[in-house]
Amino acid sequence: MTSPSKIVEKKYLVPFILITSLFALWGFANDITNPMVAAFKTVMELTHTKATLIQFAFYGGYATMAIPAALFAQKYSYKKGILLGLGLYATGALLFYPAAQFQLFGFFVGSLYILTFGLAFLETTANPFILSLGSSDTSTRRLNLAQSFNPMGSFLGMIVAAKVVLANLEADKHGVDFSSLDAATKAADRLHDLAVIRDPYVALGLVVLVMLVIIAVVKMPDTAHQEHIHPLQSIKRLLKNKVYRKGVVAQIAYVAAQIMCWTFIIQYAENLGLSKEMGQYHNMVAMGMFIVSRFASTLILKYVNASKLLMWFAIGGITTTAGAIFIVGLPGLYCLVATSIFMSLMFPTIYGIALGNVGTDTTMGSAGLVMAIVGGAIMPMLQAVIIDFETVGFLPAVNASFILPLLCFVVIANYGRQSYRLNLKP
Repeated sequence: MTSPSKIVEKKYLVPFILITSLFALWGFANDITNPMVAAFKTVMELTHTKATLIQFAFYGGYATMAIPAALFAQKYSYKKGILLGLGLYATGALLFYPAAQFQLFGFFVGSLYILTFGLAFLETTANPFILSLGSSDTSTRRLNLAQSFNPMGSFLGMIVAAKVVLANLEADKHGVDFSSLDAATKAADRLHDLAVIRDPYVALGLVVLVMLVIIAVVKMPDTAHQEHIHPLQSIKRLLKNKVYRKGVVAQIAYVAAQIMCWTFIIQYAENLGLSKEMGQYHNMVAMGMFIVSRFASTLILKYVNASKLLMWFAIGGITTTAGAIFIVGLPGLYCLVATSIFMSLMFPTIYGIALGNVGTDTTMGSAGLVMAIVGGAIMPMLQAVIIDFETVGFLPAVNASFILPLLCFVVIANYGRQSYRLNLKP
């Protein structure tokens, strides 16, 4: 009788810890950025739709750079892909300094676009690297464990957004609509507030540079496939793989749902008369639930088929978003917060299922799943268009807008059901 495989073997422990720390780093970037939609909307006097260009740039960068990142990692190594990703990440973050000096919204958008070039490299390389650090029998559990540290970074990003940024925006402290203030007051507030937004990103860029140096000097195992695989052949095989192809669609739906729920929770709270800061506190509670549920679901995966658990969690997400839509008031907000419980296992589990049988096409397959993050660029803009209507039928528009994440959870539940029927063992 063979002993069960360990999630992380001793020989891979140091690389696993270092690469797992990167999951927290990009989680921080994700969730300090989501509240910036509300911040820029006020400070730069934008519509909801235009403010979501922040999300369009942030998640659009993934779609732009995922395939180049895969090709780079395939030609060189996971480690070199990670180092290049960290360099781009730091560059984009540090560009917030001149962006604040010039006070140009487009400069901030461009800086985030470059920053996410780096995140695309990191996710395209770090996720399959973690999968490769040990037995394939434990690969999905290993990725869930590594991904459990992503929401810790996200939670820290939310705290910084709430306590360092949103709580210190002068534009929200006058008790009147910012756009109604005189030009001199608005100019002074804008100068102050853009510096408040700038500083956490500059500090983040410096931290990323430190991580770049540490990973550069530590030896990493080369676990990437060494075969020379023609990219077009790899893509053709992946497109013929039904489980992988549907997995990309499910991942698009998941990322879209996550970003919509975490971005517009502030607007949902504001519609109930709460402040941006209080809305962000509810987001932090949601993230706390997400973290606890992520660790719990990682343990549950030892006993329950990943596809089946994914299906049931998606049904839970459908239920809570329905509550957020049709219950007007604080109970609806609590339903929206509770949605994070069910989102917790989705990204790494979809990832593991989709890559479970792609063989030597793992790196290119990872690129496709990272490109799926484009769902976070497109869907929030559609949701913002709905919110700008103010009311939809008998519902406040912000409530009605959550029909979009509900539909995303329907797609994910269907993927879980289909992959379970195929008796996959990710």
